[in-house]
Amino acid sequence: MSESEQRFGEFVVVRRHEYVAELVLDRPEAMNAVSTEMARSLGAACAALGADRDVRVTVLTSSHERAFCVGADLKERNSFSDADLVRQRPTARAAYIGVLELPMPTVAAVHGFALGGGFELALACDLIVADETAVVGLPEVSVGVIPGGGGTQLLPRRVGAARAAELVFTARRVEAAEARELGLVDQLADDARTDALALAARIAANSPVGLRAAKRALRLGHGLDLRAGLEVEDAAWRSVAFSGDRAEGVAAFNEKRKPQWPGE
Repeated sequence: MSESEQRFGEFVVVRRHEYVAELVLDRPEAMNAVSTEMARSLGAACAALGADRDVRVTVLTSSHERAFCVGADLKERNSFSDADLVRQRPTARAAYIGVLELPMPTVAAVHGFALGGGFELALACDLIVADETAVVGLPEVSVGVIPGGGGTQLLPRRVGAARAAELVFTARRVEAAEARELGLVDQLADDARTDALALAARIAANSPVGLRAAKRALRLGHGLDLRAGLEVEDAAWRSVAFSGDRAEGVAAFNEKRKPQWPGE
């Protein structure tokens, strides 16, 4: 898989680094505030990535020097009628769900502000790497709405119901060190993008079939009782047990060589 770059609309870029795709939020003049057009582009980029079997890991990054993403474009929203807001909602949801439902492992690289919908995009990823500039939070109740990009559901799954309630109800911003302590981010790094891409490369060295099946089992099994969860796991195991990747992995282990994954 060669290095390449593809633009989706004006505000989203996908860069390829071997088997890692870098999904870049690229609306720097607005600190990556999610407008209708940006949401549409993000949904399209995720649809393309989800259909690309060569992508083993996706890393969500930003082109802005001081922000990952500051959330919904409130300047655009200020011009909306109620009917406009209703019409925009499916487009906005498709962007957040697009990231959430990517079938391969995903890593968010948070540099600077990740607020509201911006933090929800990070929460939609499997892992969050942040640097010391990171400031995260869900401040939606301070402007009369609620987290509507998955925040009320994803945050308690990360940090528990009471902690999530405190963060949502107070609308407070959390800086990097506390965010790591609370579990709002998973790793602190000197450079979020560099470290997130390095983590993705380590993940991408593993079986693409195994990675997707493991993600499916983790996601679908979460919140189920143990017996039901084990059935989810068994179904995922059956989907890989007779795959070319499984055969290659066992052969490579026994032959003491690096696997050459067929990805099927």
